[in-house]
Amino acid sequence: MPLAAAPAPRSATPRYDAASHVFRLDAGKVTYAMGVDEDGRLQTLYWGARLAGDDPLGPAMPARERSSFDPKGALSRQEYAGWGGNITAMPALKVKFDDGNRDLVLRYDSYTIDHGALAIVLRDKQAGVDVTLRYTADEATGIIGRSARIENKGKQPLTIDSAAAATWSLPAGSDYSLRYLTGTWAGEWHLQTRAITPGATVLESRRGSTSDENNPWFAINRGGAWDEASGDVWFGALAWSGSWRIRVDEDILGQVRVTGGFNPFDFGYRLKPGEALETPVFYGGYTGGGMGEASRLLHRFEKTAILPHGDEAKLRPVLYNSWEATEFKVDDAGQQRLAEKAAALGVERFVVDDGWFGARNNDHAGLGDWTVNRTKFPNGLKPLIDKVHGLKMSFGLWVEPEMVNPDSDLYRAHPDWVLNFPDRQRSEGRNQLVLNLAREDVKAHLFEVLDKLLTENDIQFLKWDYNRNWSEPGWPQMAPDEQQKVYVAYTHNLYDILRRLREKHPGVEIESCSGGGARVDLGVMALTDEVWPSDNTDASDRLSIQDGFTQAYTPAAMMAWVTGSPSGMNQRPTTLDFRFLSAMQGGLGIGANLLDWTATDDATAKRYVAEYKTIRATVQRGDLYRLLSPQGRAPWSATNSVSADRRQAVLFAFQRQAEEARAFPTLRLQGLDPAARYRVRYIHGSAVPGTPDAASGAYWMQHGIDLALKGDFDAAGVVFEKR
Repeated sequence: MPLAAAPAPRSATPRYDAASHVFRLDAGKVTYAMGVDEDGRLQTLYWGARLAGDDPLGPAMPARERSSFDPKGALSRQEYAGWGGNITAMPALKVKFDDGNRDLVLRYDSYTIDHGALAIVLRDKQAGVDVTLRYTADEATGIIGRSARIENKGKQPLTIDSAAAATWSLPAGSDYSLRYLTGTWAGEWHLQTRAITPGATVLESRRGSTSDENNPWFAINRGGAWDEASGDVWFGALAWSGSWRIRVDEDILGQVRVTGGFNPFDFGYRLKPGEALETPVFYGGYTGGGMGEASRLLHRFEKTAILPHGDEAKLRPVLYNSWEATEFKVDDAGQQRLAEKAAALGVERFVVDDGWFGARNNDHAGLGDWTVNRTKFPNGLKPLIDKVHGLKMSFGLWVEPEMVNPDSDLYRAHPDWVLNFPDRQRSEGRNQLVLNLAREDVKAHLFEVLDKLLTENDIQFLKWDYNRNWSEPGWPQMAPDEQQKVYVAYTHNLYDILRRLREKHPGVEIESCSGGGARVDLGVMALTDEVWPSDNTDASDRLSIQDGFTQAYTPAAMMAWVTGSPSGMNQRPTTLDFRFLSAMQGGLGIGANLLDWTATDDATAKRYVAEYKTIRATVQRGDLYRLLSPQGRAPWSATNSVSADRRQAVLFAFQRQAEEARAFPTLRLQGLDPAARYRVRYIHGSAVPGTPDAASGAYWMQHGIDLALKGDFDAAGVVFEKR
């Protein structure tokens, strides 16, 4: 079954040199090369800055055995190694056969190039296993996509114990360091840095979904000095929304390998003769332009080749969500009042959150029953939808299709539809259980109820939530040796539902949410239009959350809300100016109780919404430069975004905490046209006296701007327009 469908990258054409048996991909500013050695193994030869077309890169040579304890299998830089022979390094694929054999040695067989994609077949003929490696290279960014198709061509069944999408090999060295993202609910996207030393670092989720504990993204720097503007950085992201693992190894020769794919924990995928398994795609890139450029390349690739509609995607509308105002106490009259208030502010999308369906008066009941609550909406949703549309806003609903409350009509009718082990406990999280979406009848039911909801109501948006981890991941309807396929089948079926809904209802946009940012990855992003980074909407915390998020993911998909003060998360009071400027760095939303706002608040919000509409194309579609990092509870944060044509730049600056009357640091913008002149407009805040109203791009980038930020939670927003 295919994985999440994504727009095809603008692929560079791979080349094969038959004389040296070398394959080569040149795209953007990157060259990637591999070759077949005399033992028939496919070896990584080079991954780095682009080389001249006639530079020699082969032939591939087998690794030299250092001792009987360090055989060739331990030191070989194989592109995709099976666990067999004298290998001691982490393999990409491990299988066992029903006759007891577990040896698998993959050797080169053949290749094809079709529509810019390179397919290389590796084969263990005796074992009857073919692995087809697929490579694409994005011409604009140099980002390479890699995946594997594992096929049982033998006469006996086999079980896949572990399967990676790819192994990435870096040049030998002793000065590498790793960056990755960790977190928890309300505290996602913490940027971690550690030295890579001999041994292994494992990043993973065993939770059934992507998770916020670790995110399937990595960046590796050579030289140990992480810099936004310079330095070698290799980076990658796995397009998979189920359990996953990325392992970073350094061997005794200083060779660094990154292997990523399905998490092997509790994994076992049975293949009968003739059956196959496709891995997710593992994307990887390189830049010599530092961490900032690594992020911008990945952002550009996500916007053009991952997110639906690519370059034709709509800008994120200004959104209002009613959760903070009403929680579960939604009704037609109350939502209509909120809609009127939201429309008056310039909001473009109105979303009803949890509580509109079934017996849903709290989080103990009703989940799974996706029919309109007629007590709250006596005439269905149509009067509210008509009202919202009459106010020139699109309409959206919150749903959580993959979950069910035990106190629901669905669970009472189908208690067998949840993940479970027979005669064992069924652990609840948030008073709910996980539906086993791997089952075809569950998949069919969920598509049917969602399709019916969208067909019978004029809905433009779904906030698709997912609020707990897996537990008791049994699939009793399957034979015992087939049950661990649940990890793959569930995610495939999730992707299929999203894909079919998008095909049947092309006007509906979808947000991926999982108690915040616990399901953000390139797999789900290929089928959704935006993502929710965190349930924590505290404007100060959000600076760090958004900084971490943008290391890997584009602001084009990042939603950010203005909510009440003091914040419900920390009871921290902040001004409405600070909250709006924090949220305007992504897709702007409002989640505060508008009925509590004063006329002054309304006027302030209306002004910011109008300002945002003048800059959102630059914020969402432009290049992001991180000027001051808020990581580690730093007192300051600053970013600037630059439009593709460099006609507009937007600077956001924040002071969380003032100390000892220190001045806010001078901000030197990046990405401007140095020869052009830019006039300054202040959304909020001001510069120190003597700052010019207009100057060259070189001036703003070299001399910089000094902002007059004073006191705790002060902020500024500045627009630079080319004259």
